[in-house]
Amino acid sequence: MNYRHIFHAGNPADVMKHAMLALILDHLRAKPTPFCVLDTHAGIGRYDLTSEAARKTGESDEGIGRLFGHPLPHPALAPYLDAVQALNPDGALRWYPGSPRIARAALRPQDRLVLVELHPDDAVSLKAEFAGDRSVAVHQSDAYTALKAHLPPKEKRGLVLIDPPFEQPDEFARMAEGLAQAHRRWSTGIFALWYPIKERAAVWRFQDAVEKTGIPKVLIAELTWHPEDTHLRLNGSGLLIVNPPWKLDETLKEMLPALHDALPSTGGGAAVSWLTPEAP
Repeated sequence: MNYRHIFHAGNPADVMKHAMLALILDHLRAKPTPFCVLDTHAGIGRYDLTSEAARKTGESDEGIGRLFGHPLPHPALAPYLDAVQALNPDGALRWYPGSPRIARAALRPQDRLVLVELHPDDAVSLKAEFAGDRSVAVHQSDAYTALKAHLPPKEKRGLVLIDPPFEQPDEFARMAEGLAQAHRRWSTGIFALWYPIKERAAVWRFQDAVEKTGIPKVLIAELTWHPEDTHLRLNGSGLLIVNPPWKLDETLKEMLPALHDALPSTGGGAAVSWLTPEAP
């Protein structure tokens, strides 16, 4: 899956991931105390869906294009679609917010956003996107190095989003190891790890590795839009969430099926389950 994200911005995987991200951030906003968001694979912040690269694949047509300007499939999708609307106030879908823009839309004056991007060109674009924004810090760095450098945050509340492009064959193993190390530094933080669903055995190995860390309170949420009869395509995506907000599982059990019904599919569905429950 070696790619630049502009080719895939706004596709069904983005919609699922960012809808859940916005929902978690909405929960964090419910308390007045400040929070911090660390995004370890931040990209460029926003994506032009009318660009030649985006139109080459047209993947956003099967994702955000099925939601923007249409009736809301479920109320829990509102924070996400509000963030998309904020970048497209004229009602024409051109700009798609990456996770940095989704997170920035949720920040209050007391909150903070730390963005990490390794690709030098993307890091430059990201710094330009948030130039002059005192609530946002941008660092060109390796994601897993950043977990050590920026955790725990001074706010003691917040979210870490780990969303790799899966260019490396050992990315699943690196994620599990990085999560274990980060959780030791900040056991009370919310961690959200995105993963592609292509080969189910690879997903099982990743989930087993996380379970073996002994980290409690791990929720799994998945959305698939193709039958899992081949690993030659992206059949769906998942989010592994450590310390999910209260009752997030119940909300997702309603929201994700509604999202599946709103997006084109040849099968699949939604699934929400606990990998490890809360420690007694």
